[in-house]
Amino acid sequence: MAKDKKMVEAITSMDEDFAQWYTDVVKKAELIEYTSVKGCMVIKPYGYAIWENMRNELDKRFKAIDVENVYMPMFIPESLLQKEKDHVEGFAPEVAWVTHGGLEPLQERLCVRPTSETLFCDFYKDAIQSYRDLPKVYNQWCSVVRWEKTTRPFLRSREFLWQEGHTAHATAEEAEQRTILMLDTYAAFCEEFLAIPVIKGRKTDKEKFAGAEATYTIEAMMHDGKALQSGTSHNFGDGFAKAFGIQFTDRDNKLHYVHQTSWGVTTRLVGALIMVHGDDDGLVLPPRVAPTQVMVIPVRQDADGVLNKAMEVKQILSKHFRVKIDDSEKSPGWKFSEQEMRGIPVRIELGPKDIENGSCVVVRRDTHEKITVALDELQNKLAEILGAMQSDMLERARLRRDESIYDATEYDDFKRIIDTKPGFVRAMWCGNEACENKIKEDTSATSRCMPFEQEIISKKCVCCGKEAKNMVIWGKAY
Repeated sequence: MAKDKKMVEAITSMDEDFAQWYTDVVKKAELIEYTSVKGCMVIKPYGYAIWENMRNELDKRFKAIDVENVYMPMFIPESLLQKEKDHVEGFAPEVAWVTHGGLEPLQERLCVRPTSETLFCDFYKDAIQSYRDLPKVYNQWCSVVRWEKTTRPFLRSREFLWQEGHTAHATAEEAEQRTILMLDTYAAFCEEFLAIPVIKGRKTDKEKFAGAEATYTIEAMMHDGKALQSGTSHNFGDGFAKAFGIQFTDRDNKLHYVHQTSWGVTTRLVGALIMVHGDDDGLVLPPRVAPTQVMVIPVRQDADGVLNKAMEVKQILSKHFRVKIDDSEKSPGWKFSEQEMRGIPVRIELGPKDIENGSCVVVRRDTHEKITVALDELQNKLAEILGAMQSDMLERARLRRDESIYDATEYDDFKRIIDTKPGFVRAMWCGNEACENKIKEDTSATSRCMPFEQEIISKKCVCCGKEAKNMVIWGKAY
């Protein structure tokens, strides 16, 4: 048992040091490995399997709303990048440049894509000529590079995986509808598949995407009370179209500029999973996203018939669930700790006495509840347990979030809450960027979003006291 205990002790307690806890989990659960390139990571098989499940589910949801996948080059000529001034200024500090091809200097520097708006625009200007060519609703799955100064696995790395949708429409109304549709798709995915509750809203002009008319976001609260921007959807209007000359002939036989959108989520959602659901024993994965939903663990597998029965149970369950068996020579206690560390939703303990009684023990990862189940009822009972676990995890995360959202009408109260209570603060704002900057300077909190569900907490801005325009969610963030 000493070894079994040591495995859990290798994880720093959340309450002691949340940042170290996070690092311990991503390493101990074998999600990533560091590399010789600072800020870049190896996503190991288990970590990549989680991302694959996310990607496959999102891709299915995209295709259901008429999104088509494409692929764009990873290099962007500097002259192309310069066509949209605001966009370039927003990304300039993070851009990585290619200056040589082999031993020869390039005539023009190539940017390693931090995002692909300019590439899609360059493509659309030739691909779109008539209203019959619209809409274009394209997405690509790829990696991007942003030269971050401070990095953390999944949350902020110099190269990361994502999807980026880029669409073109005939009217402003169609573009706005697509922008909101994609945000709603992200919100439903996070809540239904990842069991992560989110707040939907619009970013302030200060926080919106460079070059966008409007940016909409889903914001999630992590276990330590900090926010994680978990997905964004941008309405570009016709700004990029004018910069790149993307025009079409409409039914009136006149030239018009297209209206565009862009939207994306990244591997930082793996980080969100860890920080929303994890505990001091490691990962806790919602069943729908878990690479392995059920782990069968034979107890005293050297005893006659135990391993064969465990294999039989695995084979039967594999028709309905993602199931593995741990038939290694490690002690049962070590196996239990290891599977808890990896966040596997349920484990099945099966030993000689269980087989004799025609039953097994099912243990839920989220609550550690042990349930004795008859073997002939196991399939139906597992479906029930996994379904309950998925919904319970969402509700627990929502309750924890809601209990950590506070209202403030006076600036002193606002600063005190931000300083002493992890979580979000709802407060009114006048719309002036000067107040937004002062709040960040005084408290390190930023505007996370102006929620779609607006409430009037007071009539005055929490910072300056002038007439308020919007209720804003404020918080410290990753």
